[in-house]
Amino acid sequence: MKLLLDEMWAPDIAVQLRRRAYDVVAVAERPDLRNQPDGVVFAVAQAEGRCMVTEDVGDYRPLGIAALQEGESHLGLMFTSDRRFPRHDPRTPGRLVTALVELMSQDRTLTNLEHWLA
Repeated sequence: MKLLLDEMWAPDIAVQLRRRAYDVVAVAERPDLRNQPDGVVFAVAQAEGRCMVTEDVGDYRPLGIAALQEGESHLGLMFTSDRRFPRHDPRTPGRLVTALVELMSQDRTLTNLEHWLA
C-alpha cells in the first residue's frame, strides 16, 4: 500500500515511514501539490497509485463517491480525526506512524474503501 499524506500532516511522518521501507509521501514535501485543491491532490494520488490519508472527510469522501459513481475506482481513503490524532500534541506524529505501520504491515488493500485510522 502506497500512501499520500494530506497537507495537515508533517513531512516528517512520511520520512519516518520511508525509513521503515514504506512508500509514503506527504503533500507538504511536494511543491507541485502544496496549496492545490483537494480534487487535484486526489487525482494525483490515484495517478500514483496511492491511498489518501486525510482528516478532510468533507472534501475527500465526495471525491471518492464521485469516482465510484463515474464507474472509476480509487485506491482508498484513510481518514483520521483531530480528536484521535490531535495535531497540537507532540506525541501525535509517533502515534500516527505506529498506526500506519500496523495497518500497512497487514498488506491490506483499501481500493474503493474508506478506513478510519484508530
